[in-house]
Amino acid sequence: MAVKKAEKVKKPAKTTKPKAEKKAKVTKVAKVEKAAKVAKVEKAVKTEKVVKVEKVEKATGKYFYAVGRRKSAVAQVRLYENDKATDNDLIVNGKKLKDYFPTISLQNNFFGPLKAMGMQDKFSMTVLVKGGGTTGQVEAVRLGVARALVEYDATMKKTLKGLGFMTRDSRKVERKKPGFKKARKSPQWAKR
Repeated sequence: MAVKKAEKVKKPAKTTKPKAEKKAKVTKVAKVEKAAKVAKVEKAVKTEKVVKVEKVEKATGKYFYAVGRRKSAVAQVRLYENDKATDNDLIVNGKKLKDYFPTISLQNNFFGPLKAMGMQDKFSMTVLVKGGGTTGQVEAVRLGVARALVEYDATMKKTLKGLGFMTRDSRKVERKKPGFKKARKSPQWAKR
């Protein structure tokens, strides 16, 4: 006796097109809704960040130029002679000095060479500084100001050098070594 195999009943094939179309529609709708939400959030953020910005006038005329560096910060300093200079005439990256370097210690560091020579109110200044952190930037500016003062009057060099304003601080971050976590920090030692 031969056993007949039962024939499998074929079910009608499911069409995958409608589901794919539904998924495509759903994803398009979801993307549009998400984009609308993002646009609303961005608009709200933009309206919150509106801050009153005063226009800072750029100084023109003859200037004394110098470059200062510290760590990875580079500062380009321009000193303009101005007998009626105020703190508003000191511009760093398009902002007033007190806005860019808000703490008093940073401002004292900035004014170091000018105070040493008694010329705090004799110059207006524009500074372009890039790279590094705030301390590296202010020390780069300090060196640039000292060098620009020497460009203005070479007799100041001896005094500024004696006070340590003309020396470029050459210390930089040591590079990381392979097999170590940092430049010298090694991984934890395990006995077993």
